[in-house]
Amino acid sequence: MALRNLFNSLAENEALSEAAQNYGFKLGGQHVVAGTNLQEAIESVRALNEQGITCTIDRLGEFVTEEAVATKAKEGILALIEAIHAEELNAHISLKPSQLGLDIDINFCYDNLREIVECANEYGIFVNFDMEDSSSLQLTFDMLEELQKSFKNVGTVIQANLHRTKDDIENLKDSRLRIVKGAYKETEEIAYQDKLDIDINFIELIEYHLAHGNFTSIATHDHNIIKHVKYFVEEHKIPKDKFEFQMLYGFRKDLQLELAQEGYNVCVYVPYGEQWYSYFMQRLAERPQNINLVTNQVFNKKTNTVLAVAAGAFILGRLTKRK
Repeated sequence: MALRNLFNSLAENEALSEAAQNYGFKLGGQHVVAGTNLQEAIESVRALNEQGITCTIDRLGEFVTEEAVATKAKEGILALIEAIHAEELNAHISLKPSQLGLDIDINFCYDNLREIVECANEYGIFVNFDMEDSSSLQLTFDMLEELQKSFKNVGTVIQANLHRTKDDIENLKDSRLRIVKGAYKETEEIAYQDKLDIDINFIELIEYHLAHGNFTSIATHDHNIIKHVKYFVEEHKIPKDKFEFQMLYGFRKDLQLELAQEGYNVCVYVPYGEQWYSYFMQRLAERPQNINLVTNQVFNKKTNTVLAVAAGAFILGRLTKRK
């Protein structure tokens, strides 16, 4: 847990983000992020589509505090939607409300979200609201509920580490949901702290939405959980078009292809953009084996911070490249 908190703190450090952009990407970040620009992302998505894998594309960025920056982010996402349509990609988009002004003004953020959802709806492209920390949770649900009065192409994320999630998933059972374990640091008053408790809740949420809900995106690289889901859907005669296995770009590529070849829907979360460092650190926080690897080989040494970040990117890049 201490290591997870460390990487979550590093994810929010702007100085390290700038240093990482200068030093880290070419040393390995490219193996977990699909590029720094839209064209590189399109090429990565097309390659995955050719393997029978669909994608959700994230133009990276979050916690924006200036309207001009949020507006630029909106324009970038609109360009992404146009590109998905023009290139005939099998893909939808994921976005974070805080990138579009949630921390500035909720009405400003809502207007940005509505413009994006409306544009995507014209092309039949789904929009997923990524869930952030608990401070923005209810605001995101409220905006989602309002948008769903007019649009059907929008859904969100349910986090298994939060105590309230069982109520939330019942309220959102008619929505397309991505179910995740949760990457943000939360207090014990509102979130499970033990990995086993989170895993148990994760499986229960998956089973509930598969049995009672709309389309389910199951975000995991854990082959034991995937095996459990396979058994559950077969036992309960749940058709394969009601769910997908969703994995991160660069992780478990062998398993992604194996599942696709077995006839399961597989979706890869494809991030791109200059703001890749925060995403990278959050992925380290989520995966204990990656935290341990980077910590043992880099952060325990007396290296400066910039070299540690660059080496961390290199190690994780090599790790995922072997998979």
